[in-house]
Amino acid sequence: MKSPLIEFIEYHSFTLLSRLAQSFSYETAGQVGSFLGSAMYRLIRTRRRVALDNLAHAFPDLSGIERRQAALAAFRNYGTSLVEMLWAGGKSDGELMSKIRPINPAVLEEHFTGTNGLILLSAHYGNWEFLPHGLRLRLGRPMTMIAQRQRNKRIDAMIDAGRTRWGNRTVSMGVSSRETFRALKEGAMMLILGDQSGPKEAVFIDFFGRPAATHRGAAAFSLKTGAPIVMVLLVRKSDGTYEAVIEEVDRTGIEEYSEENVVELTRRHTRVLEKHIRLHPDHWLWMHKRWKHTEYYQSTKLVEEDA
Repeated sequence: MKSPLIEFIEYHSFTLLSRLAQSFSYETAGQVGSFLGSAMYRLIRTRRRVALDNLAHAFPDLSGIERRQAALAAFRNYGTSLVEMLWAGGKSDGELMSKIRPINPAVLEEHFTGTNGLILLSAHYGNWEFLPHGLRLRLGRPMTMIAQRQRNKRIDAMIDAGRTRWGNRTVSMGVSSRETFRALKEGAMMLILGDQSGPKEAVFIDFFGRPAATHRGAAAFSLKTGAPIVMVLLVRKSDGTYEAVIEEVDRTGIEEYSEENVVELTRRHTRVLEKHIRLHPDHWLWMHKRWKHTEYYQSTKLVEEDA
């Protein structure tokens, strides 16, 4: 438990940074964010080591210099995303809409008349915090999103206010299963970020050549409710704006719910994500311990083989 004084300092520091970011032009926000990411790369050594180790496994053909360049680019993307998120507070509909252009929106629109809901599956890729704003405004439809709550409740309330500003709704992780199932049954559009490490009990799916504990929720919800899964990822362009790349995940042959189909559908959407990360490796959050349970999984498999 943090002391009230620490939470007070955190909240007012966050408020100050938000107001500062909102005073920037969009171009300046991106430059400041890139500088911040570079500073984090140099100062946060533990996360830098995680990023470099992940990149070494994912791209074994890269030289040491190339891996360091890729890690630095990923930190810069993270810093840019953070400052852009703060910048977005208080901006008009038109300002935010001008920053995102959906590619192939028809993939989403063809499901809007359905009764089974729609799962928008995304990742910590590009600027994921722009998704609730940009897609809500561009598509004219609110969405419900599963959100990780911040420990500082006042900061969490500020972030939540931004995410729900145009009629979106958030559901807390931990109590999300029942709410998500009900929302999809009512025809809602659900936004889920499913790329971070699941618990040891999760489904293990090969991701960049290594088994990774992967959340099964998106696949399970899809198969139980009939809701299609559409991957939506924001790709940053040279002018700082984003293209929303939209790709439906193939469910051919696995429409019915079963544990085997949950694993297969999880494998399919993981492949889609890996494909897009390979296209833009600087966009993804390599400093996350995505494979932290891999050794545990491999040790249990060895025990099973020896039994």
